[in-house]
Amino acid sequence: MDRDVQFLGQSGAFLDAVERASRAAPMRRPVLVIGERGTGKELVAERLHRLSPRWGEPLVTLNCAALPETLIEAELFGHEAGAFTGATRARSGRFEEADKGTLFLDELATLSMGAQERLLRAVEYGEVTRIGSSRPIRVDVRIVAATNEDLPRMAEQGRFRADLLDRLSFEVITLPPLRVREGDIEVLADYFGRRMATELDWETWPGFSDTAMRALEEHQWPGNVRELRNVIERAVYRWDDWTQPVGHVQFDPFDSPWKPAPMPAAQAENAPAPAPAPPQRADLDAITDLRAAVDAHEKAIVEHHLGRNRYNQRQTAKALGLSYDQLRHCMKKHGLGERG
Repeated sequence: MDRDVQFLGQSGAFLDAVERASRAAPMRRPVLVIGERGTGKELVAERLHRLSPRWGEPLVTLNCAALPETLIEAELFGHEAGAFTGATRARSGRFEEADKGTLFLDELATLSMGAQERLLRAVEYGEVTRIGSSRPIRVDVRIVAATNEDLPRMAEQGRFRADLLDRLSFEVITLPPLRVREGDIEVLADYFGRRMATELDWETWPGFSDTAMRALEEHQWPGNVRELRNVIERAVYRWDDWTQPVGHVQFDPFDSPWKPAPMPAAQAENAPAPAPAPPQRADLDAITDLRAAVDAHEKAIVEHHLGRNRYNQRQTAKALGLSYDQLRHCMKKHGLGERG
């Protein structure tokens, strides 16, 4: 688990999920944690373990997607010497390693049907049998499993065992994505920014400019908290002047005018070109002061390009198609002072 990531937030949706995890922690029953990538499923599993009576026992983690299907059962249940090619000595599985503790199964939906059947028996009877052995071993393990898949739908389609789903779903904790956690983006951005500033030996933390924070708030964050942390740390590390608020964030680190162009896809002869996507329209009905709206838009554009060009005014003027004097006039008009 990535213990550098803190379990931070103040939104109601986030706190509800935390409270549900806290209530489920003392129970011995299985728990399913559902959420998009980067929402903190591993941290919920750790919270369930640390707040349970098993906190002093092992917390064993297995990423079910990281192993080929031929090895996943050997990892879970162990094997005897000579059970298959390469098994030169006996090895205990994750269930035995987690005895008296908690076993966290990440990416549960990737388990093969055979592994699901053996997992069901282990959960139901508290017994595992090593591959190549006929002697069952008693284990006392609390299961916490996580996935970003729709398990009930997979069960309806026959891709996940319905009886195993019933057995594991005593409690289901669904984590909200970052884009719906009202107020948490600012909290997390400030935390990750301060931590990166400390790592860089900055004397103080200047925060983010209004334009940069607005961009952070408007981004959809498909990678959730993990993506946010990378964006914030990259923005702070690239910023040169700790006396000024961080004024530019780059969401896609691969975005570059020199990145390799994709190979043209083969198109059928005389095939019509795809229609361009219609441009997104602003909320024009909300505008009641045209001049103020135009000025605000102009200020945001100039501030964004100043940050992107590290407040090099000549480069910014060139990027915007302005003369140096025109940019200076625009900066003065909108109160955008110079750095340093």
